[in-house]
Amino acid sequence: MARILTHVEGETEETFVRELLAPHLLQFGHEVSPRLMGNARLRSRRGGIRGWNGVSMDIINHLKSDPACYATTMVDYYALPQSGARAWPGRARASTLPFAEKAPTIEQALLADISRRMGSRFNRSRFIPFLIMHEFEGLLFSDCDRFALGIGKQSLALEFHKVRQAFSSPEEINDSPITAPSKRVVGLVPDYQKPLMGALAALEIGLAKMRTECPHFDSWVGTLEALQ
Repeated sequence: MARILTHVEGETEETFVRELLAPHLLQFGHEVSPRLMGNARLRSRRGGIRGWNGVSMDIINHLKSDPACYATTMVDYYALPQSGARAWPGRARASTLPFAEKAPTIEQALLADISRRMGSRFNRSRFIPFLIMHEFEGLLFSDCDRFALGIGKQSLALEFHKVRQAFSSPEEINDSPITAPSKRVVGLVPDYQKPLMGALAALEIGLAKMRTECPHFDSWVGTLEALQ
C-alpha cells in the first residue's frame, strides 16, 4: 500500500481528493489524504495559491517526516504566481510556451527543486507534481450535461457545450482573466460558489469521464495508480 499526501489549494480540491480520488485509488491499495496548503481554513481569504517557498517547505517536511510516503500536488495553472517572492519554478517560462509544454515545464521544475533540496539520496519518484490545466473548472467541462445538473442549472447545459466545443480538450480552455474556465462559469452563473457547486458538479460527473476528456489529468491519476 502507498500513502499519498495530496497538497491542494482550496476546499473544492480537498473535497475532490477525499470523495473521488481517494476511493478510486483505494481500489489499488493506496491510502490518499488531502492537505490544504497553508491551512486555508485559518486564512481570511480562503483558497488562492501560496508562494512556492511556503508550499515547498510543507512538502519537504512531509517527505522527511514519513520516508515511506509519496507527495503530490493538485493546483491550478491559472493565476499560479510567476514573479517575485511567491513565484513557482517554471511558471514564468511556461507562459511563453505552447499548451502541451506548459504543465510539464512547471512540473519538471518543481520536481527538480524538491529533489535538489532533499539531497542526492532522495528517491525522485516520491514526489509527483501535478497542475490542473488551466483550472479546476476545466475538469467540469468534461461532461457539460452533468455539470449543469450538478449545480442545479440544467438550462445552461447548451451554453456549457458551446464553451467546450471550442477546444480540443477541457484542459485547453484558456487562462486569461476573462476566458479562464472559472470566469466563463461565473459569466453564466453569477452566483457560482466553487467550494459547494464545483464539488457537487465533480461528484455528478465522476472521475472516469474526466479522465476520458482530460489527458494530462488522466496521466496523473494513472501515475498514482501505478505507485508501489
